[in-house]
Amino acid sequence: MYVGFVGLGVMGQPMALNLARAGTPLVVWNRTPARCEPLRAAGADVAASAAEVFERAGVVILMLADETATDAVLGRGTPDFAARVAGCTVVHMGTTSAEYSGGLEADVRAAGGRYAEAPVSGSRVPAEQGQLVAMLAGEEHAAQDVRPLLAIICRETFDCGPVPNALLTKLSVNLFLITLVTGLTEAFHFAGRHGLDLRRFLDVLDAGPMASAVSRMKAPKLLARDFAVQAAAQDVLKNNRLIAEAARKAGLASPLLDVCHTLFDETVARGHGGEDMVAVLRALEARSDATGLPGPPPADPSR
Repeated sequence: MYVGFVGLGVMGQPMALNLARAGTPLVVWNRTPARCEPLRAAGADVAASAAEVFERAGVVILMLADETATDAVLGRGTPDFAARVAGCTVVHMGTTSAEYSGGLEADVRAAGGRYAEAPVSGSRVPAEQGQLVAMLAGEEHAAQDVRPLLAIICRETFDCGPVPNALLTKLSVNLFLITLVTGLTEAFHFAGRHGLDLRRFLDVLDAGPMASAVSRMKAPKLLARDFAVQAAAQDVLKNNRLIAEAARKAGLASPLLDVCHTLFDETVARGHGGEDMVAVLRALEARSDATGLPGPPPADPSR
């Protein structure tokens, strides 16, 4: 039986490619048809519509940008919805609110389908390498359909219990990621504006206890002012909003997240939403430049 994959963006395309290259019978669809061509070359079938994916596949993975896109693909709120999901296992891998996922599970099950949420931790490079970390939630019979597929695209999968625990875990992980990368970027900016040798600064960081897979991926991008996307600033802002909303609903303080929210909002407003999340550096630079206070000139990044 075919596996369906809908949503071939920065993350979805390499994930689907790994499934195809592993020999998974795959049928794919994307709103932008050109994104399907690497999958066709890898042996996947390209559907003419999202509806065709559901007609042909027993398990359909959705890696979509937001709740609106997910509802549109599913035909949710229309007579098409029940026909698409009945007898199908729907796997929601995008990042949305926990409440949305809980409501979607109820609707899918009411229409005779199965549902699991399986958001992942990692960006484009781990997706290409099959090194993502998955968080899986849903009824066991649905999770059984999903685990073999996650084993191909992820290095590890964690069972999180019922929906929406996987998404709440993902939001918790993203809170740490957002504050971590923003802190690294601010430290880099601080060192640069004090005229330090930035390569030496990053070497010191890498040799010490603060080094991590994240710092080792993002530090070279900062040094080279390489803003090619791994995790887009606009997606980080969306995730930040989701986490902030979840915190407010639970009556939780999130002061670090709130500062990051403002900085990423400024980054996107300045036209850098399509760049990597380290482009938050641009918002920090703009704030420093706006102070009008004297200070050391920026260091030469090539040093």
